Amino acid sequence: MLVAVATYNEIDNLPIFVERLADTLPNVDLLVIDDGSPDGTGDWCQQEAKVNPRIHCLHRRGKPGLGSAIIAAMQYAVKHNYEVMINLDADLSHPPEMIPEILEAYEENDPATTVVIGSRYIRGGGIKGWPWKRHLMSRAINLYTRWLLWLPMADCSGSFRAYPVKLLKKIDFESFLSQGYSFFEEILYHLKQEGAYFVEVPFTFVERQHGASKISLQKAMIAVVTIFRLGLKVWRPF
Repeated sequence: MLVAVATYNEIDNLPIFVERLADTLPNVDLLVIDDGSPDGTGDWCQQEAKVNPRIHCLHRRGKPGLGSAIIAAMQYAVKHNYEVMINLDADLSHPPEMIPEILEAYEENDPATTVVIGSRYIRGGGIKGWPWKRHLMSRAINLYTRWLLWLPMADCSGSFRAYPVKLLKKIDFESFLSQGYSFFEEILYHLKQEGAYFVEVPFTFVERQHGASKISLQKAMIAVVTIFRLGLKVWRPF
């Protein structure tokens, strides 16, 4: 199993994340995709990788985008023949202690086709620490995506997920429109096309305590436009 996190300026969070992950799953492999963090996140990861063979670092120049970072992680998982890839945020908003519950849901169903989503928007899930405007934006994006792309899940935009690598092998990542935040909606669209079965597990998202959120209104609007372009593929036959 591979756990993958994308980082940019997470030096205050990544060491804590790695410690909590090791306490929860000591034998898991961790891939950190760092986009040239000027705060030393990538350097810290590289030093840890020298003493811990289960930590792997992928350093990228510039800021190609969150979506492209997760694509790189998925391609890494495919290349190295992992069975399942867990993606979550390194800022501790997704508790690593929840991974066993995500895995349990994965193993209870067909591991070849089951995508497990850590969901904020089903009974038992929630969000702590967001202003009302961000709540509204997230809810609106989810409703918009579900309607436009005909997706069945309540939480389309969260990144806390388990992906079966057998399904990822079928995905043509070169065809993706998304390089940023809309990747998380677009990958669900492609997985649905490949026959994925979706399971949601409730969890409570807690806003980061250290560092700044990378989301912005501009990035949100880019996501809206990208999802609309995807929706044209869904609705064009009608």
